[in-house]
Amino acid sequence: MSGAAIRRVQGRAIVVRGDDIDTDRIMPARFLKAVTFEGLEQHLFEDDRKEAAAAGLVHPFDDPARRGASILIVGRNFGCGSSREHAPQAIARWGIRAIVGESFAEIFFGNALMLGLPCVTADRSRLELIANGVTADSRLEVVVDIELNTVMAGNFGTSALMPETARQALLTGGWDATSMLLEDYDAVRRVAGALPYISGF
Repeated sequence: MSGAAIRRVQGRAIVVRGDDIDTDRIMPARFLKAVTFEGLEQHLFEDDRKEAAAAGLVHPFDDPARRGASILIVGRNFGCGSSREHAPQAIARWGIRAIVGESFAEIFFGNALMLGLPCVTADRSRLELIANGVTADSRLEVVVDIELNTVMAGNFGTSALMPETARQALLTGGWDATSMLLEDYDAVRRVAGALPYISGF
């Protein structure tokens, strides 16, 4: 019935500030021509990173101190815009294992869930305190606990929410549709064999 259960994600974090960060900023449209998702992580926030570099700044995803971070801290309505699944794919392939934000676009949230990438929400003022702590200390350990509905950043903690159906899918491994199909593949074959547009093709 399931793949790997995801109960908590722990690690260093990276902060991308701003609200309404859309999927075109996360993964520019010109990279959607790829046949597979392989290598997409190289182009994550590519235009924002180039813009920062041109201004003499360092984008968080180019900061050497943030390499190996597994938790992403964002603002409100993250992942809005087009429905491209390339955005959460690139984030996950970069190494991010959980995202904490004030809110998420619905389709982005669903696409992330299908990858086993938890997106949890927190109050804006509390989220800002976490972001400030992470920005000040690149070694600060952050824990996203799906079971307890909390986010801890060092000694500071706050409640973290997600829809209960999504939470249960993560806790039971039910987010992994492929594993669920493979677990009873004989049943899949029987159903497929009874479908005239497959068996008679």
